Amino acid sequence: MGPLLRLLRGIDQVTERVGKLTYWLTLFMVLLAAFNAVARYQARFTGLNLSSNAFIEGQWYLFSMIFLLGGGYALKHGVHVRVDVIYGNLGFRGKARINLVGNLIFLIPFCLFMLYFTWPSVVSSWHVWEQSPDPGGLPRFPIKTMVPAAFILLLMQGVADTIRQVALLRGLLEPEPEEVPLGEVV
Repeated sequence: MGPLLRLLRGIDQVTERVGKLTYWLTLFMVLLAAFNAVARYQARFTGLNLSSNAFIEGQWYLFSMIFLLGGGYALKHGVHVRVDVIYGNLGFRGKARINLVGNLIFLIPFCLFMLYFTWPSVVSSWHVWEQSPDPGGLPRFPIKTMVPAAFILLLMQGVADTIRQVALLRGLLEPEPEEVPLGEVV
């Protein structure tokens, strides 16, 4: 299990780096959105239009990248959406079993399914150097590439989480202390 635990740590490091990148993308997106708003309103008063379709699409591209690239990071930190009917009342072994089964039956097959079905669209987009239909818009092929990239990252983190759950069940890893969700009183 030693090599698998090293793989787990390596994937976790990649996920952490991509997660930190999304922090910066979020800041950049907010600054771009603020610029777009100011540029749009100042144009009413000065007649000088500083906004463009490229800036507006750039804002949406950044939002898409944050959403897509943040999936693996959310999975690693346990902040993804979860239906908490039974799960919250279980001990770490019960949670590990549910996570393991969920990863093997739902997460990993879903990521593979999405990779299989998004790849042809991405290849086609790169083949024709797909562009935005809006004047002055951005190319579409780079942002379409983010979809399979995001599912590769999520798949990697799903594999890492599967290894983590098996290691927890075998007693090779200690369970992480549970964090109190925001807004809950201890």
